[in-house]
Amino acid sequence: MEKNILKFTINLLLFIDLCSVGMIGLLLAFVIPRGGPRSGDGYFLWLHRHDWADLHLYLALVFLLMLFVHVSFNWKWVVQSYKRYFGEVWRKGLLLTAVAWIFVLLVGWTLAKM
Repeated sequence: MEKNILKFTINLLLFIDLCSVGMIGLLLAFVIPRGGPRSGDGYFLWLHRHDWADLHLYLALVFLLMLFVHVSFNWKWVVQSYKRYFGEVWRKGLLLTAVAWIFVLLVGWTLAKM
């Protein structure tokens, strides 16, 4: 497959996946009832709230995997952009961005465990 067609396909799948994760997140937050297992509540479109949460998680993991593929396909552009905007210290800028992302992920993971 031609590289541009593959990039377009990955971008389209990223968009669809992100929209799906967002919509399911909104459903979980505002639409699907928070009923307990004995109350019979918590169902929306024949799926329980926990099933929707599982789907939300799996789609988010697929999104992260596709995002990694997307960045790897566009790595040359990323490096060139950092060279253009950061000049001689572009490696430090790229490293700082990576460290910031790792920090954000660790803080999010820590807060999720609380």
